[in-house]
Amino acid sequence: MHNKPVALVTGANQGIGLQIAKDLVTHGFTVLVGSRNLERGKAAAKEAGPEARAIQLDVTDENSIVAAAKRIRSELGRLDVLVNNAAISNTRLQPGMSVEEYSKTTRPSVVSLGEMRAVFETNVFGVVAVTQAMLPLLREAPAARIVNVSSGVGSLTRNSDPAYPWRSIFGPVYPASKTALNAMTLAMAIELESTGIKVNAACPGYTKTSLNNYTGTQTVEEGAREPVRLALLGPDGPTGTFSNQDGPLPW
Repeated sequence: MHNKPVALVTGANQGIGLQIAKDLVTHGFTVLVGSRNLERGKAAAKEAGPEARAIQLDVTDENSIVAAAKRIRSELGRLDVLVNNAAISNTRLQPGMSVEEYSKTTRPSVVSLGEMRAVFETNVFGVVAVTQAMLPLLREAPAARIVNVSSGVGSLTRNSDPAYPWRSIFGPVYPASKTALNAMTLAMAIELESTGIKVNAACPGYTKTSLNNYTGTQTVEEGAREPVRLALLGPDGPTGTFSNQDGPLPW
């Protein structure tokens, strides 16, 4: 078995995922940089540090997920942290279209079901599929952690408040996919609470990445802070929570 703790970060070839990988390397992990495109993953792993390795992983492809789990088992023999970071915000946002304009095309009355399915496939079903595949390894770890990278725009409590500034863009595509991810986080935490595996959801905040066409106001270093904190939780840390770097968030 590999003598250092091992972390897998999905969607880690760029943005917040890459920064999470860099940070976990500095905390003594061997980090597997999950990427749909292996060459991009290799370039990101070089950037992440000497203890980073690229692994081909498309969270919407069952064969890719199975192959990744087998490779981790055979090459490293352990997995201590899983960060489910891979996500997409849309498939139809046109260049020059604002988030507000796009959100009008995704109201429940007019939303494309194909658009919904595509986003949920990555942001919800992909997370469940990867977690299921990696759980046998995580169960063998002495103190495994699962971090699901979510978003505050998925908070039902916040969006039910008329004063919430992002309420107007709440809809059935990206925001609802993060609501569903929060539900999966809680379901996983409840199932695994007797095992010592802690499962939590992190909101990185409005971070400048390709997900939002680089319109975010935070740096990737700031965006990675809460997911990394949850990945490093000690034995007294919580499970089944939703938080950002300022503290707990309402579901």
